[in-house]
Amino acid sequence: MSNSSLPTLPASDRPEVAARLRDALLGAAFTADGLLELLGAPAYAALARSETVPALRATRGDTPLETLVRLFLLQQPVPHARVTDVLPVAECVESGWLASVGADEVAATVDVRPYGGPDGEDWFIVSDLGCAVGGAGGIGSREEGVVLGVGGASTTLAGITVRTPVSAALDLGTGSGIQALHAARHATRVTATDLNPRALHITALTLALSGAQAADLREGSLFEPVRDDETYELIVSNPPFVISPGARLTYRDGGMGGDDLCRSLVQQAGERLREGGFAQFLANWQHVEGEDWQDRLRSWVPRGCDAWIVQREVQDVTQYAELWLRDAGDHQGDTTAYEALYDAWLDEFEARKVKAVGFGWITLRRTGSDTPSITVEEWPHPVEQPLGDTVREHFDRVDYLRAHDDAALLAAHFRLAPEIIQEQVGLPGAEDPEHVVLRQHRGMRRATKVDTVGAGFAGVCDGTLSAGRILDAIAQLVGEDPVLLRDRTPAQIRLLVEQGFLEPVG
Repeated sequence: MSNSSLPTLPASDRPEVAARLRDALLGAAFTADGLLELLGAPAYAALARSETVPALRATRGDTPLETLVRLFLLQQPVPHARVTDVLPVAECVESGWLASVGADEVAATVDVRPYGGPDGEDWFIVSDLGCAVGGAGGIGSREEGVVLGVGGASTTLAGITVRTPVSAALDLGTGSGIQALHAARHATRVTATDLNPRALHITALTLALSGAQAADLREGSLFEPVRDDETYELIVSNPPFVISPGARLTYRDGGMGGDDLCRSLVQQAGERLREGGFAQFLANWQHVEGEDWQDRLRSWVPRGCDAWIVQREVQDVTQYAELWLRDAGDHQGDTTAYEALYDAWLDEFEARKVKAVGFGWITLRRTGSDTPSITVEEWPHPVEQPLGDTVREHFDRVDYLRAHDDAALLAAHFRLAPEIIQEQVGLPGAEDPEHVVLRQHRGMRRATKVDTVGAGFAGVCDGTLSAGRILDAIAQLVGEDPVLLRDRTPAQIRLLVEQGFLEPVG
């Protein structure tokens, strides 16, 4: 892979320049909040769609913040004298953050984008010019080694990642460094790998400019740069998961047949995880004719790991091919070449008997249990990010249910989780509802049908009485045999606990 046609990057071994540049950016309110206040919501949203005209109109003045927006976000040359009042220009030019243009202007060599951390931190994500999502040039680069900024996939992974203190974290395929940056908040040591040396360089810039600790940066594909004796408590990856004929674009195309890259990544993660550690990935997977997609994913899970796999979206092969051809800007070029590429994608899918492609999240947790839990589900509905705590709590519930048989469940105490509402559905005027639905307003925002006993049980769970005593009271109220009720209800209790509607007490 060659990056020779891409611009030279700023020096990554000048932390003192990055620190001064960071101070200058913060001093001018070049932050996520500052941008929103300057541009206004419509122009800010338009920039995220790669439409720059509203932002250009909003930055016609000469304030320091307007100068920085034009320089780093809109990638417009700015008069040298105007920038001197805002940035240490000489140092930025010498170290490569800025380049002289013509007689009296300077231009940015990289895209620098403000990014708000989860606790209000002011971070900055570095990427190649025009390659931040919503950047001045938009996505559509055909450069093999280009490094993109933060997109929806990046923020999704950051949001679902379990954020507990760890001694060692690993970011595979780091790209612009966003996952490493998040991990640096709660990991003593962060290792970041990438096949693209340019991505490692940009990750170092992102971390330095954000004021974060440096990471251990290693070049290589997936787990190749990791030594045999190295294990981690957290592994994250937004890999090049696109299923395509070949590997034209390093930042997105796996380069292996079908979904083999994602499968290999998941299968190899188990031996790299410490006991209780999490591995979390975004992935694409094939829906193959005559094969259950859920069984396909279950076969990926390594031994000794619990797993929670959520399919968020499915596209047929034509939609999928069109999406990624447009992502590379192929639809804007020669029509004949575009049609040939499209045809090659469909040939690839046809040869593998692929009828659709799924996208979603995969979370593994290393467990010492002899009976690992593997949950594979489809959930295309809206969720509440961040979901890291929800993911951790899912596996806590897995442990609880694994350790409690039906008798133990009946002896246990539960309380209804916060922000659960009950909906009753039926014909107007009917004495009883056709069905009752419990609905969450937090986390996964699940909804589940329950019978009248389940609804009544959940409604009185406040941690005071054991499940068995509540069922005895319900049996007396509805005139049902308490023994039979105790016998048939634990399955419903188990489901309500598994999905987070009921929380064990004590």
